[in-house]
Amino acid sequence: MNKTMLIKNGRIIDPSQDMDMTGDLLITDGRIKEVAASIKEIPADCNVLDAKGMIVCPGFIDFHCHLRQPGFEEKETIATGSKAAAKGGFTTICCMPNTNPALDNRATIDYIKSASATDACIRVLPIGCITKGRAGKELADMGELAEAGVVAVSDDGSTIADSRIMKQALEYSTIFGLLVGDHCEDVMLSNGGQINEGIIATRLGLRGIPNAAEENIIARDIALAKLTGARIHICHISTHGSVELVRNAKKDGVKITVEVTPHHLTMDEGMVLGFDTNAKVNPPLRTRKDIAALIAGLKDDTIDIIATDHAPHTDNEKLCEFAIAPFGISGFETALGSLMKLVHNGDIEIGLLLSKLTAAPAKIIGSKFGKLGTLEQGAMADITIFDPDAEWKVNVEEFYSRGRNTPLNGEKLKGKVMATIFNGKVVYKDNSVKLGVKA
Repeated sequence: MNKTMLIKNGRIIDPSQDMDMTGDLLITDGRIKEVAASIKEIPADCNVLDAKGMIVCPGFIDFHCHLRQPGFEEKETIATGSKAAAKGGFTTICCMPNTNPALDNRATIDYIKSASATDACIRVLPIGCITKGRAGKELADMGELAEAGVVAVSDDGSTIADSRIMKQALEYSTIFGLLVGDHCEDVMLSNGGQINEGIIATRLGLRGIPNAAEENIIARDIALAKLTGARIHICHISTHGSVELVRNAKKDGVKITVEVTPHHLTMDEGMVLGFDTNAKVNPPLRTRKDIAALIAGLKDDTIDIIATDHAPHTDNEKLCEFAIAPFGISGFETALGSLMKLVHNGDIEIGLLLSKLTAAPAKIIGSKFGKLGTLEQGAMADITIFDPDAEWKVNVEEFYSRGRNTPLNGEKLKGKVMATIFNGKVVYKDNSVKLGVKA
């Protein structure tokens, strides 16, 4: 492919620069060369992509996903997961450490980095464990993990029940400049739970997971973050009470950031009616009241970012009795289409949505891995191009991910990724998009 590319006639939105304009964008040697209303000096033999009617923005960044490799390659691999992410518009993804072996030492982190360099079509940043084996008993060597190049540490999928261990983790994280990702689940309250505790759980005869299971741990860890002065990141927030706890913590000066998933913003507990195991996720889908609070949290910046929590499983794992099906939704390829519902319904503005997918997660990651989430001149050319009005039907048979576990199969969504560019290279392109060469 040529070293230069012109994206022309697109609506260019870059929240990092408060930019919203119609114009052209020129890429040279994998970096942003120029953004202007009209670029006149176009190099010979330049690839040209006409983005008329489309939005051009920084590549999406997913701070929370599961690639399953090593150990669970039947669910997903770095190759298939990154390809699915690219189809969803993501150019940077951060993979969680609940693999086998867990990502709790330099060797496992080096493996992820090596495999990603070989197999991934986009940027993959590993997240290391807080505790050895994610067992919650003994801290992993955070210094070693920091030197190995993790973007954060987390025992996601498992809560650190021992408050003393969590306090130590936060204290050590300040020494090594690491962000601590927090899976907030009081297992004494959630144990055996299947869906949100409420009327639907009672109707279906399923044990529920109360809001307090999440809120108890958030409250504890806010107190510990305040005590230690550490940075803490709350994963997949889901309740109105949790939003209020975080809102107050931020007012109190606690160094806390928060993510919410597309499914918790757009799906409620009614999705499990009919015992659809593809709607079984942890934390569970909540109520419309909770969704309204999550949207309000996005709008006032209580919630910092949107992250998919992409959690692929095999078909056979989900084709079973509801109580024994694993938690998780495959979310890379439906993220934008789902989230655009919020824009089309008037719940949030497009600029805010894109900020939560680009500039905001880039700020959390920092500059260690390069200038991410921006279309500034000289930045890496990580770009997503999408049609906000394109309607399409979800068909899991067309997924690039090995995980087809989504309750959206057969649903019609409005908003579709048309092309994804990573480091100046087209890594995904819809068949309808034409990429020509200027003579």
